[in-house]
Amino acid sequence: MSRKLSPAELRDFVAGIFMRCNTSELNARSVASALVEAELAGQTGHGLRRVESYAAQAQSGKVDGNATPKLTRTAPGTLSVDVAKGYAYPALDMALEQLPAMAKEQGIAAAGFHNSHHCGVAGVIVEKMASQGLVALLFANTPAAMAPWGGSQATFGTNPIAFAAPRSNGDAVVVDVSLSKVARGKLMAAKQKGDAIPEGWALGQDGQATTDAATGLSGTMVPLGDAKGTALALMVEILAACLTGANTAANATSFFDAEGESPGVGQFLIVIDPDKIGGPGATDRIAALTASIESQDGARVPGARRSALRADMEADGIAVDDDLFATLDAIGR
Repeated sequence: MSRKLSPAELRDFVAGIFMRCNTSELNARSVASALVEAELAGQTGHGLRRVESYAAQAQSGKVDGNATPKLTRTAPGTLSVDVAKGYAYPALDMALEQLPAMAKEQGIAAAGFHNSHHCGVAGVIVEKMASQGLVALLFANTPAAMAPWGGSQATFGTNPIAFAAPRSNGDAVVVDVSLSKVARGKLMAAKQKGDAIPEGWALGQDGQATTDAATGLSGTMVPLGDAKGTALALMVEILAACLTGANTAANATSFFDAEGESPGVGQFLIVIDPDKIGGPGATDRIAALTASIESQDGARVPGARRSALRADMEADGIAVDDDLFATLDAIGR
């Protein structure tokens, strides 16, 4: 059984949980908004099912729920953001307030984040920039979960890459991929539900394929595109950790438990004003390109599905499993 809550109701419900768990109201509302946005994007593994582990980390001190991020403008087009071992979302909110004006002034702007945490659905972040007529790319490193191609030791995270671009004929193009075959959050969600996972998603510690979510979480993820996926994961690791001063994947603690130090991972966000690159008309050119895709039976532009899902849930409410609601409602009481 499940119940339906409006996005606003769900944001208030989730924010209340974090405020009961040693998190400031400002940070709690930022985190709640991001988790509800994940639900609206259809990415439930990054939505409400993260609440329990996030809240436990605030209670244990692994995440500082009262942190105030420190944002420094290091050059006309660059920001360095110290997340201060807090949640990533308040720091991202701060940077997203400044980057559009910087990009429109300079043509391009970038922000690097360190001492950070899980940034959720990367596509949601870049889509916010596309809604302001800007192109954006986000790279994020995550705790080690994937071995280099030919190796056996987890060295890279699932390291998501997200891209968004505005178009004049509809919703933004949004590309959001993790560099493992599936996002690790899908294994966590399967474990919570007691569901098996398809073979080919993950390997156990023995390097053998598994359909057990818990075994996969303790082992390694299968890379997207085999060797190509691990090459891209290396690129993300360099951009999001080496450049920003964040922990590399192998030195980052888990996003899923409340043990140990802060993960201390990083993100690297680039925002571009398309008019400063090729002159006016970029969104029309993007529209023409995407129209040629949409004209083909069975083809769709990345991001179209999430727009439809969001519209449905904003109209009808977000379904929340009753057992999950009860579990979350009990947190911090």
